[in-house]
Amino acid sequence: MTVGMIAFHYPRPAHFDEFVARVHRVRDAFLGTPGCMSADVWTTPDDEAVVSTVTWESDEAFAASFAAVKESAGDDIVFDERESRAREITTLRSR
Repeated sequence: MTVGMIAFHYPRPAHFDEFVARVHRVRDAFLGTPGCMSADVWTTPDDEAVVSTVTWESDEAFAASFAAVKESAGDDIVFDERESRAREITTLRSR
């Protein structure tokens, strides 16, 4: 079963470009983990949100990948004052 994740991040305008770079670093970290099939970074046309998408081969790959990235990416995955509101994260499973 393929697993996906979509995350909407809402950086404050003064930190938007910095935040895009931050999410790209996290994407690169995910892509370096076993079982990660794809990872992309998007922005909404109004530059209100940075959207990241990631897919994995399985629940096990998702869990292992997320744990590895949490360890290696450090502050890049922590919610902080550069964001104007809470992230919206949805996990998906193929059927």
